[in-house]
Amino acid sequence: MRGIYIQFKVIHALIMRELQTRFGRENIGFLWFVGEPALFCLGVTVVWTAIRPPYENGLPMTAIVLTGYVPLTMWRHCIARSVAAFMANGSLMYHRQVTTTDIIISRMIIEILGAICAGIVIYFGAYFLGYISAPEKYDMLIIGLIYQSVFCFSSGLLIAPLSEKSDILEKALGIISYLSIPLSGAFVMVDWIPEKYRWILMSSPSVEGVEMIRDGQFGYHAHAHYNIIYSTWINIVLLIIGMKLTFDARKSIRLE
Repeated sequence: MRGIYIQFKVIHALIMRELQTRFGRENIGFLWFVGEPALFCLGVTVVWTAIRPPYENGLPMTAIVLTGYVPLTMWRHCIARSVAAFMANGSLMYHRQVTTTDIIISRMIIEILGAICAGIVIYFGAYFLGYISAPEKYDMLIIGLIYQSVFCFSSGLLIAPLSEKSDILEKALGIISYLSIPLSGAFVMVDWIPEKYRWILMSSPSVEGVEMIRDGQFGYHAHAHYNIIYSTWINIVLLIIGMKLTFDARKSIRLE
């Protein structure tokens, strides 16, 4: 229990250090960890609401974009902050209590909580303006957010050690994140795709999480497609692989 408490304190200290390093203490300071993703999500939501029809396949466009782009922003920010994470914090690993896993956990907590809080802020704004209604199933909405968060955390565990070994991955990651947008389920539901092609989207853990979130938002007004058993197992496999790579990464990090 004492070891767990120490690691909790280490992660807390890393989070505070990361917030101060990235956002400083001036103006609104660390609140930018919510403001940054909120600006991304707000801009896309406003533009799509303005240029697209109010309803897409019987569902409100604002809710479609918001329930899809917030999870996408979470994932993209997580993988972006995972690149070269060990190199940027290598000096901290002179301390025995600081591990590679602590570094990734602290960064992923910031990005995941930032995206969720940003989504909540924009959601309430859209709700009071009448562009979105209250969720039909809060439990399913929360479950979807949990699965998406686990997938984003797993992605961070995978990208961080791999980016230390390959400069090509670091350079290509921005392109990969853009090309993966059609496979993220951000702007389309699986039910809108011809049945013979649905398996392509449903192979993505991100789509599974987004579909759960939309099931929570729309309930019986939409036909969401997801497989919780598949989502659970694929996330477990990704977590195991990511943890193994992250544990082994310390051996190849050169501290200067």
